[in-house]
Amino acid sequence: MTVKNEMKSTPRGMAIKRSTGDKIFDVINTLILLALCFVTLYPMWYCLCASFTQNSYLVAHQGTIIWPHGFNTGSYSLAFTHPLLLSGYRNILIVLAASLPINIILTLFAGYFMASKGVFFKPLIQFIIMFTMFFSGGMIPAYLNIRDLGLYNSLWALILPGAMSVYNSIICRTAIQGVPESLTESAYIDGANDLIIVFRIILPLIMPTIAVLLLYYGVGHWNSWFNASIYLKDNDKLPIQNIMRAILIANSSVLNSAAAENDQVNEFAESIKYSTIILTTVPVLCIYPFLQKYFVKGVMVGAVKG
Repeated sequence: MTVKNEMKSTPRGMAIKRSTGDKIFDVINTLILLALCFVTLYPMWYCLCASFTQNSYLVAHQGTIIWPHGFNTGSYSLAFTHPLLLSGYRNILIVLAASLPINIILTLFAGYFMASKGVFFKPLIQFIIMFTMFFSGGMIPAYLNIRDLGLYNSLWALILPGAMSVYNSIICRTAIQGVPESLTESAYIDGANDLIIVFRIILPLIMPTIAVLLLYYGVGHWNSWFNASIYLKDNDKLPIQNIMRAILIANSSVLNSAAAENDQVNEFAESIKYSTIILTTVPVLCIYPFLQKYFVKGVMVGAVKG
């Protein structure tokens, strides 16, 4: 009764008086968050300004850059016309277009299998699937396997070996377990098979989780460069991250062969590094806002339960 009387006696719109400690905490908390924002955003701002800065200034200057010096778009012009950068974008887009449908379909099937009940040899098969999550043959057996399968120096070497992530299939399994069993039972009674249940019932109901898995797989393929450096020997088959790595590393063989064909590489040798970083980062940053509304919901729905 006392609490209710105090609430009734407090006029509406009157702010609660805050203590000095609360105000000090808010100030310190705001300063810490601003410092974190600066530490996070300034490297991106530095790369953006450096990409528009004259190459001679970047070579002679050491320290921070707040704005572009000698505004110049030559590095971007070179990036959009250079054959290796264009082929890198083409290759990564091919890998994404071929990989993402395979990734989602296999992950959905694996999640549906692990979420199903009454499946023959389910414990054994599930153990084998989980075993590959913690143990692998290693880099040399994987290389020999790719070579013997005829995938060496082919983009399929970047697509098929990582066609499914066990961790992502566990997330998908938990999301499928959240679907009411009455829906699948009713579908079975109406004569539906497993494929119809997966694609017409399960898939539409777990679309937030699927969107998150698309983001996981897409970012993983986009940032991957190590497998390409092992399995691909032709420069025109390398994805964009390997081209960026070659540009960032001085005197790379890829850059040397490119410089022989285009003298502008030497003219913008420093600024093209930053323009390439921007061009390889911006596409991923543009995708996040469209998937943000699904991200939290999808992760929470597909979270691993105890």
